[in-house]
Amino acid sequence: MSEHDEIDASRAPLLEHLIELRRRLLYCIVAIGIAFGVSMYFSEAIFGFLARPLLAAGQGTVIYTEIFEAFFVQVKVAFFAAMMIAFPVIANQLWQFVAPGLYRKEKKALLPFLLATPVLFLMGAAMAYYIAIPMALHFLLGFDGMVGGVKREALPAIGNYLSFVMQFLFAFGLAFLLPVLLMLLERAGIVTRKQLIGARRYAIVAATAIAAVLTPPDLMSQVLLAVPLIILYELAIIGIWFTERSRAKQGDTEEADADAVA
Repeated sequence: MSEHDEIDASRAPLLEHLIELRRRLLYCIVAIGIAFGVSMYFSEAIFGFLARPLLAAGQGTVIYTEIFEAFFVQVKVAFFAAMMIAFPVIANQLWQFVAPGLYRKEKKALLPFLLATPVLFLMGAAMAYYIAIPMALHFLLGFDGMVGGVKREALPAIGNYLSFVMQFLFAFGLAFLLPVLLMLLERAGIVTRKQLIGARRYAIVAATAIAAVLTPPDLMSQVLLAVPLIILYELAIIGIWFTERSRAKQGDTEEADADAVA
């Protein structure tokens, strides 16, 4: 069966596509709901894990000034954990919905990127948790002490601290997806490796701007995100070079097979 025949065989009326989409969305909602219930039960333990960098920085107290703040923090923690836990299910349902409309070569090209996405996101989040957050807290909490005869003491609110941590985790997690995004754009023919090489100086400026937007307004946090972004941009260029070589070898093999058949 040819690739065009595969696509024709997978075609379905619009109503069937909508029914299939609804079914996939229901699976995702159920997965998130189950993960949320489990995460809500362990929300205090999860927040304790997120609070370890704060304890390591010498701050053993968080406060809440609104009646419902502590409860909503637990809900946010549970939802954040539920999305992380349910992501493999969500990605699988997305793949199941999209895959029938792809050619065999497109499936082989897209699947590695789909598998690499959670791995890279976790790598970025791990770097934020173990390196960026402790360094940022050490710097930001270093302003405690006597100033003009007045004692200055940090009393972080529980909600603000959670927002601070999640901002770091998502910023670094999404930043580590840059190679996947650039390689997909190259695969789709939107950009080329030469264009990425020529835009290197603009990429450095863009990385600095993105770091300034996604991280707290201190120089150390911005540098901790900007430098990995620049490195990941270079790694994406190298990865595209390898895929270009692989496609070229595959094309030569197909031409040789065609000549042999002729």
